[in-house]
Amino acid sequence: MTTRKLVVVTAGLSRPSSTRLLADRLAAATMEQLQGAEVDVHVIEVRDLAAAIANHLVTGFPGPALREALDAVTGADGLIAVTPVFTASYSGLFKSFFDLIDNTALVGKPVLVAATGGTARHSLVLEHALRPLFAYLRAVVVPTAVYAASEDWGSDGDPHTEHLPGRIARAGQELAALMAGRPAAVTAKDGYEDMVPFAQQLADLRVD
Repeated sequence: MTTRKLVVVTAGLSRPSSTRLLADRLAAATMEQLQGAEVDVHVIEVRDLAAAIANHLVTGFPGPALREALDAVTGADGLIAVTPVFTASYSGLFKSFFDLIDNTALVGKPVLVAATGGTARHSLVLEHALRPLFAYLRAVVVPTAVYAASEDWGSDGDPHTEHLPGRIARAGQELAALMAGRPAAVTAKDGYEDMVPFAQQLADLRVD
């Protein structure tokens, strides 16, 4: 059985953080939809790599822990990226981490983007900041992006509604569908031959 590698990048600054909580729930929803497949989940807490990221930006050399994290992201079959909202955009630490990834390393990789903030007014960060970032990296972002404001955490309800649990379930289903139909750990050096059918699969994706 092929092992699928799911990597979760979470840029919350506190412990515990709502950003990590959202990341964990998205990972659980994705794994639930990948039942029958062997899944290796790797969580990257960007806050733990802050000093290494700054050092790499000025020296060009990553430390061992940062190198391991970057390799995990580029070798993933699916990626979940979650950031808190700072000044109406992703956090500087989140952006600095992805600045270290080569712009061909995520070609065709399924990515689920999500963000947390104190108010629903910042939800458009998903569309004006996160989607363009991963479009530049030529990843394939799933249709449903998830934003969680403070008030959303008390919103339970039917998983097929637009409450937070429903959005999480739908996003996890979309990411799992793309991961299940994608050759394991395709990297940029493998070329673009798989991109046409993969793009068609995304266009045909239907989630009930």
